[in-house]
Amino acid sequence: MTHQPETLPIVIKVGGNDLDKPGFIDELASTVAELNRHTPCIVVHGGGQAINRLQKQLGIEPVLVNGQRVTDEASLDVAEMVLSGGVNTQITLALLRAGVDAQGMSGVDRGLLQVEPWSPEMGRVGRIVKVRAEVLLGLCAQSVVPVISPISMGPEGRYNVNADHAAGAIAAAIKAAHAAFVTNVPGVKVGDGVAPVLTVNEVNALIAQQVITGGMIPKVQAALDAVSSGAAKAIITDLAGLRAGTGTIFVA
Repeated sequence: MTHQPETLPIVIKVGGNDLDKPGFIDELASTVAELNRHTPCIVVHGGGQAINRLQKQLGIEPVLVNGQRVTDEASLDVAEMVLSGGVNTQITLALLRAGVDAQGMSGVDRGLLQVEPWSPEMGRVGRIVKVRAEVLLGLCAQSVVPVISPISMGPEGRYNVNADHAAGAIAAAIKAAHAAFVTNVPGVKVGDGVAPVLTVNEVNALIAQQVITGGMIPKVQAALDAVSSGAAKAIITDLAGLRAGTGTIFVA
């Protein structure tokens, strides 16, 4: 029998753009330490900018389709090195230094994230079909913060998964209190300000009108998926908003 944490966890997704900013990882760690005192936290991370840099150093041109990385074997090796190696260790170390009992893992560890191939043109990119929620809830019940790299397991071995999609699938599987997608903006910009609340229909209209574009598309889609699949709510915000509980809230 899996022990459940007393409070529903929150899933915090952090992206590659922010991870590059000096001081961001330490600030993230202190924020998680604060939140984790009363609410179990699960951290899911990307690492897009670092992957792009290493791909270019190795003479591989990064290709993105709707914010997702087309991943051949060589790019998969790079993504795994950066995500499961570099970034995962950095975040886990910062959390431990902040007094949080943290455990780094990838979607491959314990078969945590299981995928099917996304499509032939995306290469080794996976779509999550199963999350071992009991593994994460068991760690949360022990006050351990899982730090998850989205490299996952599938029929042909390892697959790269968009970190926003991974966070959304995890939030849905554990029926999270909420999923917070931490980005470098305080929420989804509509006109001159940040939209406080968005529904599915409003998001679809904003994508069609090209108000929501690029890397924000997988974020809003993952936020909506999380809500439609069982998370109580999803928020797109920045680190200050994560602490304050502000940002754009997504509702079913």
